[in-house]
Amino acid sequence: MNIGSTIRTIRKRKNITIAQICEETGLSQGFMSQVETNKTSPSIATLESIAKSLKVPLAYLLLQQEERMNIVRKDERKTTTSGTEKLIVEHLSSTKNVRTMLVEIPPGASTGLAPHAHEGEEVHVVVKGTIYAEQGEDAAEFREGDSFGWNACTPHIVKNIGEEIALILIAVYTEGDQAHDYL
Repeated sequence: MNIGSTIRTIRKRKNITIAQICEETGLSQGFMSQVETNKTSPSIATLESIAKSLKVPLAYLLLQQEERMNIVRKDERKTTTSGTEKLIVEHLSSTKNVRTMLVEIPPGASTGLAPHAHEGEEVHVVVKGTIYAEQGEDAAEFREGDSFGWNACTPHIVKNIGEEIALILIAVYTEGDQAHDYL
């Protein structure tokens, strides 16, 4: 854990000196220097005092880098294709357990030739177009603004039944950071 580096980054971004933190917290400058260079690990009570001085939640100081905000700019999205019908999948942002994608399905195309299953839970929002979704014995048509969710371990399929390209926002939750083909 690089708590010290995080503290130093926040302190510098906010133009706070080590002396100012020490004055507010009662800690010595030598100790704060060792904290910021990760040479010593402060207690939770000390971290709480430092966090208060920096005006950040204590929890933020304890986050691992991969747990922090994941920013993906529109022009930096990874784009892949999926299935025989080459659905266009734009990979939006993700966390350890949740991935979001924007999937473009051409008219008449589907997520596969037959229903398929995989680990995880999915939530879909139809951004544009008209689709048909089927999971086991459940099936329905969805239009722009409609949404649905399911446990993906039951075979499912999504088809574009409209005359235009369908655009679907999909969020997939899985335990742990396992990569899967969700379509």
